[in-house]
Amino acid sequence: MTRQELIHQIFTKKTFLCVGLDTDIKKIPEHLLQEEDPIFVFNKAIIDATAPYCVAYKPNLAFYESMGVKGWIAFEATIQYLNENYPQHFIIADAKRGDIGNTSAMYARTFFEEINLDALTVAPYMGEDSVTPFLQYPGKWVILLALTSNKGSHDFQLTTDAEGERLFEKVLRKSQEWGNADNMMYVVGATQGKMFEDIRKVVPKHFLLVPGIGAQGGSLEEVCKYGMTKDCGLLVNSSRAIIYADKTEKFAEVAGQEAKKVAEQMAKLLS
Repeated sequence: MTRQELIHQIFTKKTFLCVGLDTDIKKIPEHLLQEEDPIFVFNKAIIDATAPYCVAYKPNLAFYESMGVKGWIAFEATIQYLNENYPQHFIIADAKRGDIGNTSAMYARTFFEEINLDALTVAPYMGEDSVTPFLQYPGKWVILLALTSNKGSHDFQLTTDAEGERLFEKVLRKSQEWGNADNMMYVVGATQGKMFEDIRKVVPKHFLLVPGIGAQGGSLEEVCKYGMTKDCGLLVNSSRAIIYADKTEKFAEVAGQEAKKVAEQMAKLLS
């Protein structure tokens, strides 16, 4: 999916919601456990219920890899279902890969050739040659970790060098030598608030993938106040608050209702 196609979807549907498919076998409704592939059955129902209200899906690989081969099969089945039935949705694998060049090239082959995804989250700590292999695929996106929403983000990301530049700012600035606003996004946690102003000074046009609203307590209004651009420039992710909103047989219906509430907020903010 190109940048213009993504922008078109956002303004056509009046939403910039990304639904996180952080599917935990221990948290899905019990009645699904009798299914042959309960993770996929859960995901399929969530996708069908929330698709009208979002423009993207983000399965987190840790939740699938924790189940070994069965989890990987469920992940692949989920991606295939999305590609076949909802091709207009942007699909992100939240895998946080990144290694020496030849290893990153294998990760890129996995997610962009073997599995047909639009984007992959990548850790930039090892520098240029760990990131550029992912940028060799036309139409595919790298989403670099920049300023995350977890408690430990301050341990490294906010440290400054002798010139006063913070590490996350260095990541934003340096990485623009490798990619551009058409193939690179950045992860910025919703809990960072006014820090979005500082981020927009360095990357005024790039899309930001923003986790942390809902269960993590980030403010959608604050994110938009400081981070939104004329092209929207945001994909705001919500996972647990939507997919685990109900544990009964109505889980998918309730998830759809929760996604609709967020989308309605987003429509007002976009206008």
